[in-house]
Amino acid sequence: MTSRRPLQNRVLPTGEIVAITQRGTMMGNRGGRIHDPDTRMLLRRRSASRRWICCVTSFKGRRRKVMGQSYTELFFLDEVTALAAGHRPCFECRRADAKNFASAFALGTGQAEAHSADEMDRLLHSDRLEGRQQKTHLSPLGELPDGTMVLLADQPHALCEGSLLSWQPDGYAPTTATVSSDAVLTVLTPKCVVQTLCAGYLPVWHPSATDENFKVSNR
Repeated sequence: MTSRRPLQNRVLPTGEIVAITQRGTMMGNRGGRIHDPDTRMLLRRRSASRRWICCVTSFKGRRRKVMGQSYTELFFLDEVTALAAGHRPCFECRRADAKNFASAFALGTGQAEAHSADEMDRLLHSDRLEGRQQKTHLSPLGELPDGTMVLLADQPHALCEGSLLSWQPDGYAPTTATVSSDAVLTVLTPKCVVQTLCAGYLPVWHPSATDENFKVSNR
């Protein structure tokens, strides 16, 4: 029996949307439908609006056909991955997290009050894309907060409790690299989201990130 081909709806930390079997622990969308509902294949565009959100996979018992007539459902390993790709918490299914994110977003970007969804989406959009490509920036490792995703030897790594964990499609894995705190790395997570993490927002991690057996301090 031939196995069903996976849909192209899994988001990498680089923002790319790929077809792999691992679905991850969170879902979201990019503001609408970016697929053909008949073929269930992506169109050329990779977003329908600036509203890129990160959701839970189950909410109020709702059931839907993935990549049907409505918006394009996208999936992430975890929220750390979604943030790196430029998404933010959904105000409907993750209201408490979204409000915490908005407050930290305002604090991190130097605003007196929490941003509206539209204001955050406008700032996020300018920080996550350069043309059609993911916008990156450079920073010393020691200045980055937990939850930030960086490139190390061209591979995504997440900073977790002072350790760099290698991102894999099915979870985090140990890394043998030793990186000093003053090493300047390419940061995948948008600048305003890094500021939000610095201001205290705590993203949801994949369970594999809690495996103390392979955490080695890089600082």
